[in-house]
Amino acid sequence: MGTTDFHDRFRDSQNRQYTKAQRKAQILRVPGRRRAGTMRGTFIEGAMLECIEIEPRDPATGAVIWLHGLGADGHDFEPLVRQWGLADELRVRFVLPHAPMRPVTLNAGMRMRAWYDIYNLEFDGPEDGAGLEQSRQQMLALIERERRRGIDSERILLAGFSQGAAVILHTALRYAPPLAGVLVLSAYLPVRERLAAEKKADPSRLALRVDHGEHDAVVPLAAAQISVGTLRAEGFKVDFHTYSMDHGLCPRQVISLREWLSRRLGPPPSIQR
Repeated sequence: MGTTDFHDRFRDSQNRQYTKAQRKAQILRVPGRRRAGTMRGTFIEGAMLECIEIEPRDPATGAVIWLHGLGADGHDFEPLVRQWGLADELRVRFVLPHAPMRPVTLNAGMRMRAWYDIYNLEFDGPEDGAGLEQSRQQMLALIERERRRGIDSERILLAGFSQGAAVILHTALRYAPPLAGVLVLSAYLPVRERLAAEKKADPSRLALRVDHGEHDAVVPLAAAQISVGTLRAEGFKVDFHTYSMDHGLCPRQVISLREWLSRRLGPPPSIQR
């Protein structure tokens, strides 16, 4: 299946240089595509996130919960997921939540879809621990809903891009039941100084894939490398991939991601031999 016709914004970008102002504009961009009836609501304590769900043709035996980046929405990765065709092939439900609307300090307090507040463009300063915890609780609610639907935790995979990937990584490391895997795209490990005290996942059982662009000017490669180093120091095995791109995806990576998801989630239990 071809993958090179996915969003232009995810095509390989070579050696692009950003000023600090351009970097801020990049992290705060809001995709122009919107669909009526999908943008309702703001953050409500304890509320279930509004989601797009892509159901398999046959009853689901697995689930992928995939979080978008800052300023985007659940539709951001919908075209890629549909193009892959993995929902039917693997009997997997794809759950694509919309982040709540909240003020973002970096954007002068403008309300936008965000998983937590961002104070600056650095990755070693103050962080929004309360916002991270709110998003972690919402992720746990989505995971538990899949389990109530009959999906074992071992068949639930968490994935995300940029800020969304930071949330899924933060959540997975503090989740004791085994998961199918964790996919971290163009992101970093938030509140990394708390990992040793708060981790609950079994390092020997958690499959972690981290992908990053070598020319990423939004989340610098160094931030990903430090994050991977922290994870490995805590005993986690990290499958770390870098690509010649900036803050996005590239065609070669998209092919690799499809293969990785297929390995982690397939074939469905009912057709295993």
